[in-house]
This record gives sequence, structure tokens and C-alpha cells, in this order.
Amino acid sequence: MVSTNPGSKPTQQSDAAAEIPSSAGAFMDVRSQSLKLCEPLETEDYVLQSMPDASPVRWHLAHTTWFFETFLLKPFARDYTSPDPNYEYLFNSYYNAVGEQYPRPRRGLLSRPTVAEIRAWRARVDEQVATLLNAPPPEHAAEICRIAEIGLHHEQQHQELMLTDLKHAFAQNPLRPVYTPREECAPRDPAPLSWQAFPEGIREIGYRGAGFHFDNEAPRHRVFQEAFDLASRPVSNGEFIAFIEDKGYARPELWLSNGWAKIQETRWNAPLYWEQRDGKWWHYTLAGFRKLNPAEPVCHVSYYEADAYARWAGARLAREDEWEVAAAELPVTGNFADSARYAPSPCPAGEGLQQLFGDVWEWTASPYVAYPGYRPAGGALGEYNGKFMCDQWVLRGGSCATPGGHIRATYRNFFSADARWQFSGIRLARNAR
Repeated sequence: MVSTNPGSKPTQQSDAAAEIPSSAGAFMDVRSQSLKLCEPLETEDYVLQSMPDASPVRWHLAHTTWFFETFLLKPFARDYTSPDPNYEYLFNSYYNAVGEQYPRPRRGLLSRPTVAEIRAWRARVDEQVATLLNAPPPEHAAEICRIAEIGLHHEQQHQELMLTDLKHAFAQNPLRPVYTPREECAPRDPAPLSWQAFPEGIREIGYRGAGFHFDNEAPRHRVFQEAFDLASRPVSNGEFIAFIEDKGYARPELWLSNGWAKIQETRWNAPLYWEQRDGKWWHYTLAGFRKLNPAEPVCHVSYYEADAYARWAGARLAREDEWEVAAAELPVTGNFADSARYAPSPCPAGEGLQQLFGDVWEWTASPYVAYPGYRPAGGALGEYNGKFMCDQWVLRGGSCATPGGHIRATYRNFFSADARWQFSGIRLARNAR
């Protein structure tokens, strides 16, 4: 999403739940995509956990299965029993209303259940959920479809986390493993950066409509905006190199206090996965260790780095309401996980705002807080958004690891200010001139 949590969490029902968009076919399509992401992996790859904020691929497969078992099969499927009651503890994430959870930093220590056992459990749950969706008890049909829809969007969030967590794990290996090969884009200058002006006025933001949304996207409400300008594209690798070469990481006047403290603690001197060899910048990608393409959007930077770069550039980060107003009328198209590139692409030539969706999540200057009138959902499914509205910053737009169709202009992702392992980048804004 996440700090310690995977972005916008699964807590919101759809206004159109009764239309049953979560059919058995849609359910199996989403579930099969998680397994497709595992096709390049060896068994050993499933169990890697490279840091406390990440989880093994095996755990993601199990947790998403636990979700459907816990919230659909146990309450609504007759005579369903879990293959092991301990799974409720091992694969719960943060649902305190369900019960205790195995400590997140220790998920990589679990060699059992095996990958084969988890996949067998997953297949069993898939079969029974599909049966339930095909013939739900009439008195529970609406609730079953509501929960199934939440579960599908939750699974897509974990598909993105599978890629980001796996990338972090592979990057620790001196062999620089290749998850999936891809052709390299020819180095070139990025599209020229320009500015699009937005006038002052009262605007509305937040989700409105009949489709699915998470509860943190609502309610729709009014905001007053001063006139502002938004950059036509994300900041490129080449532009960020200029910041590095101007000693941006060594100039305390550019950094927020906590950011400067983090720099002193970690000795960061470049984005995550960057490495300098013989005076040239390289970086680890899911296609292996590659020379840095200066035209691609800079990626894997923290909020602190995004804010410092914006200050160095004489600009600022957009507030999330500014970003949403700019994106509201644009088609939700871009470089998503469906392309199987799993890396940002150079900005194409064109007029107006480019790459607002896909490629990189864009840090905003907005803390992750509740919208006016927000009320978290009740029960266990209501835990995952409201209780994280503290010490997080909002990102918008999705990335090259986000499943296509999962994102929208109102989608609010959130992470702690020092998070870098997600595909997070920078788009500049400025006050109107």
C-alpha cells in the first residue's frame, strides 16, 4: 500500500454488491493470477523474508486463502472445516477481532506448512468458494457477494506485495536473480517537463458512484484549492541524478528533520536498489541488474527523499486533493502489472499530464487521515483502514506492480515516510505563478 500495512485495506463494501460482480468466474480469475505470478519461482523463493515489513510469497498465498476461509467459508459454507486450526493464527495479519497473529517479522521462519500444503489448501478453498458463489443461500447472498468482492480486491493488493517483497528479497542476493526477463528501453532524454495550471476554487474529492471502493476513499466532500501547477510527468532518473550530484543527500537545509535523522542513521545516498560502478549508476530490477535508464521515472524513494528533491527543485509535492482533481477526468490507463514489465517506462511524448496512473506510486504532501464524516466499517473487516490513520503519508496513481483494473483516481495508498521498497516516485507541484 504500507509502513507495516499493505496500502488501502479491505474494509469497504460496494454499493453494487447485489449485482454479484464477484462471480465464481471473476473469483477464479483473480485467484489464478496470484499463482501465475509464482510461475517463475523455485520452491526456495517462496519462503524468503528479507525484512520485517515484507512477507514471504508463501505467506501471501496463505493469507489470502485464510481471508476467504475465515470470512466466507466458516460462516456460510455448511460442514466446512479447515485442514488445520492453527492456520487461523499463522496466517491472520492484523485482524484483532479474529484472534492473535503470528509475529510478522518471523514469518520467514515458518518452513511448515510446506508450499505444497498451502497450494493444496488454496485449491480446496477455491473449489468451495466457487461452489458457494454459484449457489449462495438466498438469505445470505448479498453479504456473501459483498465479502467476496472485498476479498478479490484484497487479493490484488497482495499480488502487488508479492512482487515488491520478492524484489526486495532477490536484491539481497549477490547473484542478482532474474524473476522475469524483459527487453531494455533504449536510453534517451525524457519527455520535456511542463506544467499544467489549475485555477483556485471549491472542488469535490472522494469516491462517488456505484462501483467498488475502499472506505477510506469516502465520503465525497468539498475542499478549497488555491491555484496550483502540476508537473506533466514524474521526475526522471536523470533528474534525480542531478540532485545527487549537487550533494542533495548531504545538505540538511533540504530535508525535513526526521528525514535528515534518517539519512544520518542509514547513510542513504541514492534510491533503494541503486549502485554506482565505474562512475555509472546501475540498479536491481526484477529483470536483473541493469544500467540505469535516465529517462525512466525515479523509483523506490521515500517520502523524505521525495520532499527533499522537490525542495531542491524549487517546487513541492502535490496535496492528495490536488492530485485527485488533476486525475479525475483522465482515463485510468498506464503501465500496470498486466504488462509484465514490472518496471517504470520512460514517459511517452504527448500533451498534458502523462503517467498519472501506473509506473510509480506518487508521494503526496498529505498525511493519511480520515475524510470529513468518515466512519470505519463495523466488525473485523472494519479494522484495516481507520486504525492506520496515523504517521502515514498518502500515495496516488498505482505502479507497474499494481494489477490493472484495481486502481482509480480516488484510490488512497499509504506508507510511512521512510518506506522505499514499494514502487514509489515523485511528481512535482508548485503554487501558481
